[in-house]
Amino acid sequence: MPEVHHGLEGVIAFETQIAEPDKEGSALRYRGVDIEDIVGRVPFEHVWGLLIDGAYTPGLPPAEAYNIPVHTGDVRVDVQAAIAMLAPAFGFGQTYDISDEQAREDLARVAVMVLSYAAQSARGLDKPVVPQKIVDEGKTLAEKFLIRWKGEADPKHVKAIDAYWSSAAEHGMNASTFTARVITSTGADVAAAFSGAIGAMSGPLHGGAPSRVLGMISDVEQSGDADAYVKGILDRGERLMGFGHRVYRAEDPRARVLRRTAKELDAPRYAVAEALEQAALKELRERRPDRVLETNVEFWAAIVLDFAEVPANMFTSMFTCARTGGWSAHILEQKTTGRLIRPSAVYAGPAPRPASDVEGWNDSWA
Repeated sequence: MPEVHHGLEGVIAFETQIAEPDKEGSALRYRGVDIEDIVGRVPFEHVWGLLIDGAYTPGLPPAEAYNIPVHTGDVRVDVQAAIAMLAPAFGFGQTYDISDEQAREDLARVAVMVLSYAAQSARGLDKPVVPQKIVDEGKTLAEKFLIRWKGEADPKHVKAIDAYWSSAAEHGMNASTFTARVITSTGADVAAAFSGAIGAMSGPLHGGAPSRVLGMISDVEQSGDADAYVKGILDRGERLMGFGHRVYRAEDPRARVLRRTAKELDAPRYAVAEALEQAALKELRERRPDRVLETNVEFWAAIVLDFAEVPANMFTSMFTCARTGGWSAHILEQKTTGRLIRPSAVYAGPAPRPASDVEGWNDSWA
C-alpha cells in the first residue's frame, strides 16, 4: 500500500521562486532578500511588488473608491464575502482564459481591496465613510488603511502595521497559500482564489494565535512574576502561545524583526513581553531539551498589533491583509504552470457490499 503523508507533511508539490524559509538558519527571504533588510524600511506596497514582480516598483497601487457591500459585524466574514463579489463587479475573467499580464492587473486590484474592505468593515456602520480625498492624503497603504478605518493615522501606528504586514506577507506553502494555488489551478478567477484563502486563514491553527498571546501578557502584568506564571502554565499541562513552529528549527526570523520593531517603537508592553519570552524559553529548554521551541511570529505580532491599537478580534484580518503579498505571487506563479492540482487518496473504507447491507435500507427500493 502507498505511504500516506498525513497533512501532506514532507510532500514537495511545487517549485517556487517566491520565498525561502530557512528552517535551520533562522532566516526568511523574499526572492532572495532577507526580511531583516526590508521590514520596517521598505513600505508594504513595495514588498508586495518584490514578491509578485521581483521588483519594488510599481508595487501595489492604492485602492479604488469602492464601498464594501457587506456588513455583518465580523471583519473577516465581511472581507471574505466582499472579495468574492468583486469578480462580477470588476469584471475579472477566469485565470484559465486571461493572460498573465491581465492576471497580474487583477491581482493588484483585488489585493488592495482586501486592505480597503478590512478598514471599512472595522469602521462599521455607526460612523460616516471617510472621504476618499482624505484617505488619499496617506503616503503609504498602511497610512491610508488607518485613515480609512479611524479617520486619522498615528505615525507610530502606521510604522507598526506596515512592519507587521511586511513580516507576514509570505511564508511558503502554508494552508491558505496552498488553498489559493489549488483554486487557481482550476482556472478560477483571482477573487475566488483570494476568498478561499481567507477562509483557510480563519481557523485558529493558521491565523488566530496572536490574539491568544495577549491573555498571557495581561496575566503577567497582573502577577508581576513571569517565571512563576510560565511554570504554572507548564505544570498544568497547558500550552504556551507564541512558541514553537512547524517549519523552523531555530528562532522564527519574523519574531526577530517584530521584536526589533516593538523596541524601536518603545511599545509599553515590550518589557513585560521580553520578560515573559525569556522565562518561557528558559523553562522550555530545561523541560524539553529534545525539542526546539523558540519564539514564533505570533508572540511579537501580538505586541506590535496591540501597540497599534488593533483589537484582538481583528488580528486574523490583519494577517489576511499582510498575506495578500504571498497569495498574489503564488496565484500568478500557479497560473503560469497551467497544471491542475489533483492529489490522490488511499481508500480505507468498507469492502464491496450490496446496497441492501447498509443500515436504513428499504426493501421497496429493490
